[in-house]
Amino acid sequence: MATLGVNIDHVATLRQARRTVEPDPVWAAALAELGGADAITVHLREDRRHIQDRDLDVLRRTVQVKLNLEGAILPEMVAIACRVKPDQVTLVPERREEITTEGGLDVAAHRAATAEAVARLHDAGIVVSLFIDPSPRQIECAAGLGVAAVELHTGGYANASAAADVATALADLVRGGALARSAGLVLNAGHGLTYRNVVPVARIDGMHELNIGHSIVARAVLVGFTQAVREMKALVGPAPV
Repeated sequence: MATLGVNIDHVATLRQARRTVEPDPVWAAALAELGGADAITVHLREDRRHIQDRDLDVLRRTVQVKLNLEGAILPEMVAIACRVKPDQVTLVPERREEITTEGGLDVAAHRAATAEAVARLHDAGIVVSLFIDPSPRQIECAAGLGVAAVELHTGGYANASAAADVATALADLVRGGALARSAGLVLNAGHGLTYRNVVPVARIDGMHELNIGHSIVARAVLVGFTQAVREMKALVGPAPV
């Protein structure tokens, strides 16, 4: 079974809705660790719509598990990552007008810029993962850049409603996962996963880590953050000791 990375972006979304100081995503990270999170994930967007630079700086000093920073391949964002030195950087696509990330990074179309970002991060001693769609072309391009891991975009699976479409999307993830592992890449996945749909993805052969945010934060509003993380952890991997 997979390990669990908890994305705390939407705790910051709630805070930024009122431009106030609460709820603090740093507190959420601590509670997530108490619930058994194996990693804390944050996405520092260019427009700073949720996570702020202060959050990232404090999280780097306080998070006791793996800190995974999602960011665009823009030089400014890569420079921030090189300064903060999270345990892992996951390079993602980013459009200002999108509500949430709408697909994987097109490594094939942006190979030069992606390669430059990867090289700078590697020079800083940071493990790099690429958030990509589960297509053979993207996986092959990712492997060619020498990154350690890929995170397969599970949006197609999560957004499917008809049983046949769900099965097709899951099969794409299984094939993509097998190709990634055969290329020597660590296999991660995420986007749109919930308590209802996560188990089949967690059981894909060789799945290492799932990054889940919105569903956990939404449940935490009702049951508390530690409990929400504990319930998701029970679905994707062994319960905390």
